[in-house]
Formats: sequence, C-alpha cells, structure tokens
Amino acid sequence: MEVKRLIDLLSYQLKHYSQPDAIAAKINGEWKKYSTQDVLDNAAKVSRVLLKLGIQPGDKIALVANNRPEWNFVDLGILGIGAVTVPVYPTISEGEYKFIFNDAEVKLAFVSDHGLYKKVRGISGEVPSLQEIYSFDVVPGAKHYNDFLALDDNSNQAAVDARAANVKADELATIIYTSGTTGVPKGVMLSHNNIVSNVLGVSGTLPLSNEHRALSFLPLCHIFERTVTYTYFYKGSSIYYAESMETIADNLKEVKPHFFTTVPRLLEKVYDKIVSTGHGLTGFKKTLFFWALNLGLKYDDRGNNGVFYNLQLAIARKLIFTKWQAALGGELVGIVTGAAALQTRLAKVFGAAGIRVRQGYGQTETSPVLTVDRFEDGEFCLGTVGQVIPGVEVKLDPTTKEILARGPNIMMGYYKRPDITAETIRDGWLHTGDVGEFIDGKYLKITDRIKELFKTSGGKYVAPQVIENKLKESPYIEQIMVIGENEKFVSALVIANFPSVIDWAKRQNLDTNKSNEELLKDPAIYKLFKDEIEGFNKDFSHVEQVKRFKLMPNEWSIDGGELTPTMKVKRKVVIEKYSKEIAEIYNVN
Repeated sequence: MEVKRLIDLLSYQLKHYSQPDAIAAKINGEWKKYSTQDVLDNAAKVSRVLLKLGIQPGDKIALVANNRPEWNFVDLGILGIGAVTVPVYPTISEGEYKFIFNDAEVKLAFVSDHGLYKKVRGISGEVPSLQEIYSFDVVPGAKHYNDFLALDDNSNQAAVDARAANVKADELATIIYTSGTTGVPKGVMLSHNNIVSNVLGVSGTLPLSNEHRALSFLPLCHIFERTVTYTYFYKGSSIYYAESMETIADNLKEVKPHFFTTVPRLLEKVYDKIVSTGHGLTGFKKTLFFWALNLGLKYDDRGNNGVFYNLQLAIARKLIFTKWQAALGGELVGIVTGAAALQTRLAKVFGAAGIRVRQGYGQTETSPVLTVDRFEDGEFCLGTVGQVIPGVEVKLDPTTKEILARGPNIMMGYYKRPDITAETIRDGWLHTGDVGEFIDGKYLKITDRIKELFKTSGGKYVAPQVIENKLKESPYIEQIMVIGENEKFVSALVIANFPSVIDWAKRQNLDTNKSNEELLKDPAIYKLFKDEIEGFNKDFSHVEQVKRFKLMPNEWSIDGGELTPTMKVKRKVVIEKYSKEIAEIYNVN
C-alpha cells in the first residue's frame, strides 16, 4: 500500500504492523492506550461530526492544545474530509490569535483547557468566521469535546469515505503560522505531499521500528514534532505523550522510550543537572565522577579514540554512565535535536555515555527536514546538521553562501502572501536565510543567519549566532545576545543560569540568601562571568571577541515578548527593550 496523503499513514500502519498502543497518554495516573484501529475509529468519528456541522473541503479548523491523543484524532479527522488543520501555539498573545483566526478564516477551534478557552473566547467576537469553540478539558461554560462527539450518529460514513477518496496529495493540508523574529505571523501552506515526502525521506535515516516506543513532549503545533509523529505512524513506533515538561524525568523512567526528539536547551539542562549532582559528591565518588565526565568530553565521535581510551571508557560507562542511561529510561537507541544549534560537547559527552544524539536542520517552509545527522558509524559529523535527506536538494549561493533548497517538501507558499512567497522561492529554490558550509563535501554546517549579521563601526562583519552558541557552552550562561551594530566593539547581554551560579557561589562560601539582582552585583559573580567569557574569547578573532557584557536578572520569555514560540531571541525587541542597558555598555569610558 502506497502512502501519498497524511490520511494514508494509519491505514498503512494497520495493514503492516497494527499496534495495541499506537498512541498513549497518562490519564488519572494510568497510561491509556489507543490501538491503531482505535485511532482510525476516533478520527472517523471526528470526520463524521465535522461533515454534519457543514465543514467543507478547504475550511480551516484551529487546534490550540497540548500534546494528547485528541490532537491526533481531530487532526486526522479534519484531513480526512479535505479540510485544513491550523495548529496554533498555546503561548502566543490574544492579538496574535485574532490575526491568525481572521487571516485563516477559522470555522471551528479546539482548545485544551480553561486558560486557552478564555483566550480564544476573548477574541471570538472579533472573528466573524468562528462558529464554535470546543474544549478537551472540562471548562465551565464551554462546549466539551464529548459534546462534539455526541453529535455523531454514524449515519454519514459513506459520505466521509467519498470525501476521503477525493483528497488529493497536492492539496493543502495545513497552515502553520510562524511569527519569526520580526513582523506579523506568516501562514506557511503545506500540502499532504509536502509532509508525506518528508516522512518518507526521514524514515530511513532514523533508528525506528514497530518494536519501538517514542516519548513525545515537543509541541505538536510545531512542524518538527508533527512530522516526526507522522513518521512514528509510518514506522509503526508507539507514541507516549509526556504529561508535561515538568514530568519528563518521571515519564522517561515509566515509558523507557527507544527514541525522542528534543531541543538542545533541554539536553543542556539535563547536563547541567548532572554536573551539579557531581559537585555535590565528596571524596573518591566526586573524583571518579569528574574523571568520567572529562573522559567523555574528549570522546572522538569518529571512533579514533585508541585502545587505552576505550578501556577507560568501558570502565566509565560501567561505573558512571549507566546511571545517565537509566535516568533516560535505559533503552534509548537515539535522540534527535532541532530548532537550535546543539553544542558539540554535549553530543560528545552523551555519545561517550552510550547515548546517541544527532541534530537535524530545516524550517517550517521545508516540512521541515532538509538534513539530519545519521546514526550509523562513520556517517555522522558532530558540529554539523548532517547530510541532506533523500529526495531533497541543497546548495549554497556562490556569493553569500546562503543555504538554498529544492524538493517535494518545499511549501506551497505563504497564505495570502504571494509577495513574500516570490521573495522566498526564486527560480524554484527556497532561500532559507541561513548561511552555511559543507564539511567533507556532504555534512552541512550552519554558520549564521543572513539578517543577523551585523557590521561594527570599523566595517567588520560579525556573525553573532556563532559566538552565542559557543558562550552558551558555559554552565553559568542561560541566555545571551551578542550586539555591536555600528559600534566599536562587540558586547553582550547575558542571562545567568541561576541554579548553576548559586551552586558555584555556595562552593565559594558566598552569601546566596539574596535576590537574583543582588547576587549579580557581587564582584565575585561578575568575575566568574568575566573569566568564562574571556576563556571563550580565545576561540574568536579580535573583532569577534566580547569586550564588555551586562548581566541581566530576568530570563527572556515568550510572554515577555523577547522570544518566539520556538524560543528564538527576537533581536530587535531585545535591543529596543534594553536600550538603556546597551547604552550603558557603550557609554563607559
């Protein structure tokens, strides 16, 4: 059976390896499992009700919800009658909801809980197309998902089947709004074929089978986790949804997943927590811990470690690293990271611990994967985003080194925006806005964003992302933004990783019974950061080195407006918001 449309994926799974736990979620302390047939039946039920409510092919339906089985049921039910899923981030503002709902002319909305219902209900009076809002959780005054399902009398399945038969692979399946770092949200239009081609291209590069369990916690409204989810369907891997970001550690131990996707920051936090635990040890245990850790940091990912190193590593894995594996469930065969750069040292030390971490690269506009590092020995290169996946072409602009992409996964265009579509896709090639280079002729390395390059007053171009990624290797730096446009030198705004800073301060017998703001005023803390930054400065040319910095007491956030929903820093917003602090940096004589 050939898979051409997203709605073919579960039927393919049913035919080849029907699963008793295709999808699972924890309800009232117990894991509730849905078989492949259960998922298909629930999706069909949603389709029947949508048809009864008059939803037509091409109508837009919003999903504003956390990862849960109902997300999949509704998504597949929407797609099954030729309608269009509009997934929306739960964390955006009411103003952005209003823009997206009106731009897409959303007919129905499904939300998770009371907070999201309140947000969407708050803008519903300004969205003429919106007919009804349904909540997955019980919310006073809201129509519940069960009220929606109760409309089904199973009388129109033949009509649903007819609709499904008429869904074409090249038709619009979803509109995903990306806020980016500037401007209003843009609706990326992806067809069934865009995403299915990506699923087929990715599936052969990941260590997945129908005997594997995956833990899912990255938001399904992001194309990364959504395409991975469709890939799980295709490969027959069972999906277990984490209860929340706070319960991931417990869920890992319960589910014992073979695979999961994540963002680098989560792995950084895991690593920082491990190191912090090591600092709390004493005597021989502490010595052994940091011996193993330092050994891991010297790990050669190409396998050129030598006999003596391998002997030491075997000891370190038996005594120390098995505990790391156990904390992640004990049965992992692979992790893939995306959305931001993965620090090479993390990939090295996790690799030494027997935990294979690879990173991929792509954009919403590319459905999303363009490249991914392989899991096979000799087929990966840490520090890069891997090799181009089958069916996709990637090249570099000969002048700017911008990464250009072409293939069946490239978006249909931006919804109602032919102007910016024409700017982005030229001569059949999507212009990513990222700058890169190929290592050994096949491994792609991202070096910067074209629009984020800035020029100092001395006329020298600086790539801030490279510097930021390096400095974030410090366990004491949570967030950082490098600045210096039209200035004499490069500087930075730095957000401290306060748990790590406080641990360090306690080891130095400093007073930590104070606010974050007061803590940062301690000269010893300032010197800690100065020494950290100066240590990393040695990796950069004179013009790229961070000469001055400002320690900031409050973390940047989505709610604060400094981060996009995918956790990227909005440089323009930060520069405007902290103009006083930046002025203080450059006004110092």
